[in-house]
Amino acid sequence: MSSEIKRIAVLTSGGDAPGMNAAIRAVVRSCAFHKLECIGVYRGLQGLVEGDFIELGPRSVKNLINRGGTFLKSARSADFRTKEGRQKAHNNLKKANIDALVVIGGDGTFTGANVFIDEFSFPIVGIPGTIDNDINGTDYSIGYDTALNTVVQAIDKIRDTANSHNRLFMIEVMGRDAGDIALNAGIGAGAEEILIPEEEMGREKLLKSLKRSKESGKTSTIVVVAEGDQIGKNIFGLANYIQENLSEYEVKVTVLGHVQRGGSPSCYDRVLASRLGVGAVDALIRGERGVMIGISHKKVVSVPFIEAIQGDNEIDIELIRVADITSV
Repeated sequence: MSSEIKRIAVLTSGGDAPGMNAAIRAVVRSCAFHKLECIGVYRGLQGLVEGDFIELGPRSVKNLINRGGTFLKSARSADFRTKEGRQKAHNNLKKANIDALVVIGGDGTFTGANVFIDEFSFPIVGIPGTIDNDINGTDYSIGYDTALNTVVQAIDKIRDTANSHNRLFMIEVMGRDAGDIALNAGIGAGAEEILIPEEEMGREKLLKSLKRSKESGKTSTIVVVAEGDQIGKNIFGLANYIQENLSEYEVKVTVLGHVQRGGSPSCYDRVLASRLGVGAVDALIRGERGVMIGISHKKVVSVPFIEAIQGDNEIDIELIRVADITSV
C-alpha cells in the first residue's frame, strides 16, 4: 500500500446516473476494508472549491445501493474552470488532509480532473458515470443499462397506443453525440427506424423507409431518435416534415427527457458500480493517478484520462445491421 494514501475523498459530478450511489458505497467500504479514511464531497467540483466535505464510514452508505441519483449531489462548477477556483479546491483538500480523490462522472469531469492533476500533481482516479455510455476505454458506464431499460419500458407502453390508433410515434432519447441508447433501445423495443448521430440517414431516405413499412402492412410505426441526431433542426420539425409528406400517418412526438436518468439502478449497474468503486481504491493504493477505472471484456481496467476524454467510443456497426434486418 502506498504510504502516502491515508484519506480518500469521493465526489459525483456532471449529470446524475443510476448507480452513482452504489459506486460511492463501494469506494467508502473499500476504504474501510483497507483501513483508510473516506471523505464525501457535496456538489461535485463546486464542493471542492467551497470545502463542502463530510466524513463517511461503512454505515454512512447503508441502504444506498438501490437508490437512484447521488446522495452527495452534483453541480456544474464555473469556479472550478478558473485557476483561482482550482487553487481554492487544492487548498481545501490539503487543509482537510485528503491525499487522493475519486471522481465519478463523464468526460467533462475527467477533463477538469486531468487539468487539476497537471497543475497540482494531485492523485485522482475516475469512475465513468453517465447514461450516455460515451466514454472511451470502457465497454459500459454506470447508469447506461438502467437508462436502456427505462427507455424500452416507455417505448413498450407507447407502442400499445400506437397500435390502437394507427399512429407514427417519434420518441427522442438522450445521448448527446452518442447513439448507444437510441440504437440498443430501438432494437430492444422493435422500432421500425432508429436515427443516431453516427449514421446520417437523411430525410428522403427516412420517408422512403416509412412508406415501405406502410406498404408492407404495418399499421403503426415507432421511430427512435437520439437527441444528437441532425436529420432535422429538432424532433418536432422532423415530425412536421413527415406529417406533410406522409399524410396517411398521424405523427406524435414523445421526448422522454430526464425520466431516463431516474429510477432504481439495475442489477448490472449495481454490480458494475461496485466493481469500479473497489477498482478505483485499488488503483490509488497501487500508486496510479490520472486514470479512469473502466470495464473491458468483463475485466476491470485502468485507462488514462486523456484517452478516455479524447478517444472516440465508436458505435457497434453490427447492431446497425441487426436493426436494419429486424425492422423489415
